[in-house]
Amino acid sequence: MTSYYPIAPGHQVNVRRGPSTDSELIKVLPEGSSVPIRCQTRGETVSGPCGTTDVWDSIAPGQYVSDAFVKTGSSGFVAVPCAG
Repeated sequence: MTSYYPIAPGHQVNVRRGPSTDSELIKVLPEGSSVPIRCQTRGETVSGPCGTTDVWDSIAPGQYVSDAFVKTGSSGFVAVPCAG
């Protein structure tokens, strides 16, 4: 089952093709969005309103957001690791 988590209040979040700020920007989620976390993986370390982390959340196949902008209540994984 996929759980939904809110993004940090007052922030928009970039959705990227891979777990890095160098990856292609796919879209921007507006303030007040919630995201489904399908799985999580390690990638580029990013600092945001929810801390500094190298955890990235897969919200759809080939779509990642930094966990630094998602309020999961944890500094670690809250979902299964992404395969591959």
